[in-house]
Amino acid sequence: MRKLIEYNHLSIDGIMSGDAWWAGQEKVVPNDAHFAYQLGLLSSAVGLVLGRVTYEGFAQTWPTSTGDVADKINSLPKYIASTTLTETTWNAKVLAGDAVEAVAQLKKAGDGTLVKYGNGPFSRALVEAGLLDELHLSISPFVAGSGESLLSGLSTTAMDLMKVTELGNGTVVLTYRPSR
Repeated sequence: MRKLIEYNHLSIDGIMSGDAWWAGQEKVVPNDAHFAYQLGLLSSAVGLVLGRVTYEGFAQTWPTSTGDVADKINSLPKYIASTTLTETTWNAKVLAGDAVEAVAQLKKAGDGTLVKYGNGPFSRALVEAGLLDELHLSISPFVAGSGESLLSGLSTTAMDLMKVTELGNGTVVLTYRPSR
């Protein structure tokens, strides 16, 4: 069975989007450890799982990016949760029917890892359905002060800390597994 891992960037106050978050995130310069972490995360990936908004943002950026991480991301199939997309590019397809059930079927379809980027209602639904195996939170050293918080609206969900990885520049990745 495949493992589903979600990866998100956050400020230290738990914010993951908005103008203040982007302004702070732009000041955190990725280093070799950041890229090595992403390559490690993607090393066993057999596909990416994305919501529509994340897919649209990634599809504008990654196809023209270069380097090992870009090469890996660009080469992987992308599975998109959307009720509005009718066309995709960039080696992507919209998940048919109920997206949560489609991800459950993808997990059963073989070995390897599915990496999910982005956050929002789709992420909450995957957690609540018990499909998320790991949550990797890259915490950047700034306070955003405003914006959307990670997994807002999710019911109380206990997580076990599995690992802490320091990436330099004051950034750490906290790896959690839902308690079961």
